[in-house]
Amino acid sequence: MDKLVAALLPKVKANLILDHDADDELLRGIIRAAVDYAKMYQKRKRVWSKIPPSTEQAIIMLASHWFESRDGGTGGFFSNTASAAKNVTETVHRLLGVNKEWWHI
Repeated sequence: MDKLVAALLPKVKANLILDHDADDELLRGIIRAAVDYAKMYQKRKRVWSKIPPSTEQAIIMLASHWFESRDGGTGGFFSNTASAAKNVTETVHRLLGVNKEWWHI
């Protein structure tokens, strides 16, 4: 997973418009958590050999949202915290649903 986190770190930082390295360790942890969330949501047992674009975007969005909201707020990005969290969650779920392992009975 370290390779995936290393590949996603500059993309998450670009999404956050973050130019410094002071928060890199925190971001790596958040990215790991976002990858775990994506794997759980998509019912995957392993990390992807090649991450699908929609899954990558979902992880970037989720990690960015968690970084911006780490103090319980939204970092001033949105005006309504509950609405912002709901919008991000719905968008992330839609993106992750594209490559979800659907189980048929």
